[in-house]
Amino acid sequence: MSPASPGDDTALDLEGEPRRLKLFAFVMNTNSHIQHGLWRHPEARQHEFTSLRLWTDLARTLERGRFDAVFFADVLGLYGPARGGYAVNAREGLQFPNGDPSVLLGALAAVTEHLGLVFTSSVLQAHPFEFARRVSTLDHLSGGRVGWNVVTSAQDSAARNFGADGLEEHDERYRWAEEYLEVVYKLWEGSWDDDALLADKALGHAVDARYADADRIHRIDHVGQRYRVAGPHLTAPSPQRTPVIFQAGSSPAGKAFAARHAEGQFVLTSGLDKTRALVAETRAAAAAAGRDPRGLTFLLGQSFVVGQTEADARRREAELDDYLSSDGFLLHSNLAFDPETGQPLDPDLPLSRLSTNTNVSHLRWMRELSPDPDPKVRDLATLAAKLRGRIVGTPEQIADRLAEWQEAGIDGINVMNWVLPGSFEEFVDHVVPVLQERGLAQREYAPGTLRHKLFGHDQLPPTHPGRRWRGAFSGATAGAGR
Repeated sequence: MSPASPGDDTALDLEGEPRRLKLFAFVMNTNSHIQHGLWRHPEARQHEFTSLRLWTDLARTLERGRFDAVFFADVLGLYGPARGGYAVNAREGLQFPNGDPSVLLGALAAVTEHLGLVFTSSVLQAHPFEFARRVSTLDHLSGGRVGWNVVTSAQDSAARNFGADGLEEHDERYRWAEEYLEVVYKLWEGSWDDDALLADKALGHAVDARYADADRIHRIDHVGQRYRVAGPHLTAPSPQRTPVIFQAGSSPAGKAFAARHAEGQFVLTSGLDKTRALVAETRAAAAAAGRDPRGLTFLLGQSFVVGQTEADARRREAELDDYLSSDGFLLHSNLAFDPETGQPLDPDLPLSRLSTNTNVSHLRWMRELSPDPDPKVRDLATLAAKLRGRIVGTPEQIADRLAEWQEAGIDGINVMNWVLPGSFEEFVDHVVPVLQERGLAQREYAPGTLRHKLFGHDQLPPTHPGRRWRGAFSGATAGAGR
């Protein structure tokens, strides 16, 4: 089967065969990530999240199932009012405590060969110079398998943890992210020319030996609204130079940001038609920004309940639902309180009247999910727990449904687990073989970097805005992507 064009809107490749879905595992280094309350299930081991063995075993399972990548979420503060209590956070272990996912990547790189390693990092948490160095190091160590999920943070407590009085206005946070990306692009793409690293021992003669050519290494001397960075980048170019860029926002500002920068967009939508419209709108915006619209891949967040028969799957679904925590889901919505006073909102307040500076796309999605045309604050927990993306059925029924999502423009699935590691073992052992039989999942990995596996080239393509910095500090013209 010949490879499909990256991001092709059709569900068939050039020979009329099914285009494969990309498979990502959506996890977090914490006790309760998405399905709150499930850590109490007898099969669950997510409460062992500080164990390295849990994650290395999971990575091996994902690679056995030919997953494209593991995708780590992260947060920098607590859900709920910034100065409120955190009894529910602690009781539920709701993304608290949590660990730094970037620290895990080096260990996972050591036990895998092909699995992509995507982690979340906010513009709040690290200076772009330090962050660029850390990512380049991880990309070297993994052979070019790193991806970065760019976030601007949605918790007021996160901003306070880094010295601010509170979150900046929603769209201003995206303007902040624009400058952050400009700095790291300059470091990754422009600071070192392709031929700057020589490692030339010159037969051991000290005078003639040259490790790197200083004339081909450049300061960036960035001066902006938030950052002043001189450079040069302390790490030589890694296999990808720039990690694969992911983004999850679907607010107007988030979609515009994705259209300019994202190579992968994580989406949570309420139906096939709205998904099709979102994909088409974002691709059109990418084209308007001068990018190749096929350079975006759309990943749909979904959870799965698998059974030998549909009745088995429904029984399993009911069992899992018995463990769900409504308090956990309500807290995770981060919407049911007044951001100024921290007091709970009126349970009968319509969501259409709820104004928020955080989770803008999440609120819209919750409203779209509801069968009630005007859902209330009291409905938030149920909407999150029961109506978010889940597919229940046999492996064949699941494959049928995923083919429908693919036809709507989805390129891949971000699989959300109920229990670790069991949900992924079940998916790998029972669902993946059916997807492979239908040509909807890869049987073997392509060689090369994560970007090469996803798009067919190792480094940013010429139409990506980050690529304009290649050669910008040496007077050279940016070349074509490898």
